[in-house]
Amino acid sequence: MVCLGNICRSPLAEGILQAKLSSELYEVDSAGTAGYHVGELPDKRSVQVAKKYGIDITNQRSRKFEKADFDKFDMIFAMDKSNYDDVVAISENSMQREKVKMILNELYPNENMSVPDPYYGGDQGFENVYKMLDEVCTIIASKLEINNER
Repeated sequence: MVCLGNICRSPLAEGILQAKLSSELYEVDSAGTAGYHVGELPDKRSVQVAKKYGIDITNQRSRKFEKADFDKFDMIFAMDKSNYDDVVAISENSMQREKVKMILNELYPNENMSVPDPYYGGDQGFENVYKMLDEVCTIIASKLEINNER
């Protein structure tokens, strides 16, 4: 899960998807394309909205996306077009580029919609982002479980 600072959207997406999948079968992580907040906890509003829905994301710390992530992860979900472009820009081959997806394309195929950045907004923005990510993470989890059963 990748956003800009790795303190709002991607930590929520990480926590939500982790809650929907077996930790024994899947590793879910998040990162930012910018290193503004490396080592910091997620934004307190992300922590609060996750807690409201029974998810604890206080064990997460912001980190910057790195080239090694292409080797470590099978799928890389970007929250918006800018972060998608930033991740693709550091890829070294088509195999790496194919791993990078716009997360909302799982819900709205080929529309390249962005998860809005709630950082400068109020609490309602975090609530809206949570609901959006919860819906798309349900789809992602279902697809992973179907593929795992094969």
